[in-house]
Amino acid sequence: MTAEARLREEICRFGQSLFDRGLTPGASGNISARTEDGGLLVTPTGASLGELDPARLSRFDAAGQFLGGDRPTKEMALHQAFYETRHGSGAIVHLHSCHAVAWGMMPDVDPENLLPPLTAYSIMRLGKVQLLPFFLPGDAAMGTALRGLAGKRSAVVLANHGPVVAGKELAATVQAMEELEETAKLALLTRGHGVIGLTPEQVQSVVTRFDVEWD
Repeated sequence: MTAEARLREEICRFGQSLFDRGLTPGASGNISARTEDGGLLVTPTGASLGELDPARLSRFDAAGQFLGGDRPTKEMALHQAFYETRHGSGAIVHLHSCHAVAWGMMPDVDPENLLPPLTAYSIMRLGKVQLLPFFLPGDAAMGTALRGLAGKRSAVVLANHGPVVAGKELAATVQAMEELEETAKLALLTRGHGVIGLTPEQVQSVVTRFDVEWD
């Protein structure tokens, strides 16, 4: 099996896992990953992540030209902006996961550091998560907003839409996305209960110890 064939299978396997656990209902969400030749494999528009066909994934070359497969997700602008600004990215996952969407709609969150510091792992795997404004699905302005962050954030939440995470490779990116959703769930479950999160000093110790992008 070629490296690209393995990557195609991996995208479908992770898509199925995310779908089966209710993290991406219906035909929502999309995944992309870098191929060895610098191109991209992308999940098609209107496709359920639980029913992906490896042979029908959208294929782009290193110059961004569409080569074949089904028509790609209408949110390609989002993926392209992440790859352009975070040059080490090897995969991007975008979901419509319930708790991340819900937390992004809370009225008193910090848009520049959306998730409260409840655990060390959300800091280690995500850094600061940026809340971006609402955009119509497929709006190229999403890409413009991401480029405005100049590659400083590996994870964002689109208001009233869903989270997007970029990572070095697909498995780590999926794990980071899972951490984002679970932290948002924790935040919602503990909201208004006066819970004790990490102190600023504890946050800084995690950032320093694990070399987290934080500024």
